[in-house]
Amino acid sequence: MTRGPRRATVKDVAALAGVSPKTVSNVMTGTVFVRPDTREKVLAAVEELRFVPNLSARSLRNGRTGVIALALPDLATAFSADMVHRVVQVAHERGMAVLIEETAAEPQREYDLVSRAREHQIDGLILNPIRLKDSIVVHDDQLPPVVLIGEVEQHKVDRVLIDSRQAGYDVAAHLLRRGAHRIAVLGGKTGAVDAVATSVQRLEGYHRALREHAIQPDPALEVDVAEWSMVGGAAAAEELLARGVEFDAVMAFTDSIAFGAVHVLQEHGLEVPGDVLVSGFDDVEHARFMNPTLTTVALDRRAYAEAAVDLLLTRIGDRTSPSRAVAIPHELVVRASTTR
Repeated sequence: MTRGPRRATVKDVAALAGVSPKTVSNVMTGTVFVRPDTREKVLAAVEELRFVPNLSARSLRNGRTGVIALALPDLATAFSADMVHRVVQVAHERGMAVLIEETAAEPQREYDLVSRAREHQIDGLILNPIRLKDSIVVHDDQLPPVVLIGEVEQHKVDRVLIDSRQAGYDVAAHLLRRGAHRIAVLGGKTGAVDAVATSVQRLEGYHRALREHAIQPDPALEVDVAEWSMVGGAAAAEELLARGVEFDAVMAFTDSIAFGAVHVLQEHGLEVPGDVLVSGFDDVEHARFMNPTLTTVALDRRAYAEAAVDLLLTRIGDRTSPSRAVAIPHELVVRASTTR
């Protein structure tokens, strides 16, 4: 009986890369620092040999599954799709598999994932809660390894974030420098009862920029958006127009909201950027190809994913160290939608 090709082993990878099997293991798990040049040699050997870690054997040895979970509020958005891609890519490089879950408006799904961790079906979780008060993080004192991504502010578990207050300020200040005086905000409003952390922080940055230019915030220019999508952005733009207030710029809290808003503005005969400047957040791929191209806030999502996965793997290995927060830098990418 003819056998198929022999499956590559850790020893095979180590021999090809010129390192020890332990170094290969450290690269695959990501729990021990390995010099970048050594890590690249190991990953090249992994690729050449088509090496696949034996997660079942690892589980038997160390009581772990080799599986982590990633839970996002809405998997349908362009930002979420790219984040899933990046996290899966990084996790696979670390020898881990990823379970994907959509929490939407159902915080119970977070609780279900925590139960899976306690039953040793997964090793840890990366969560993106919409509101901290709804998250299991504030309701459970015996959490498995957890890393939060997003702008929820807490010091109980590790987290990865961008400075949304500064990002909100940067966008608003840019619009003001471009001559805008009446900047509408799509994504949140002052005093909203169920405001998400991201919208609160971006609003604070927006208000700071207005104050520095001696402009009083106008609640009529702030539109809450229940669904941060193109549909939600279109509905918010319709609501803004229906209010009959003057505005010369729109600051959307995601690119998807901006896409929907631009569509509605153009349908109503308003030119972007001739009549209205428009900006977004996230720098998703479509932002570079819409007409006009969209000014937006960009971040290195690969670095974001690496920070989240590496924090989680470190926490899996050591549950006693103090929680850490890693801030990923952002930049304002200026394109045609705010250039007159």
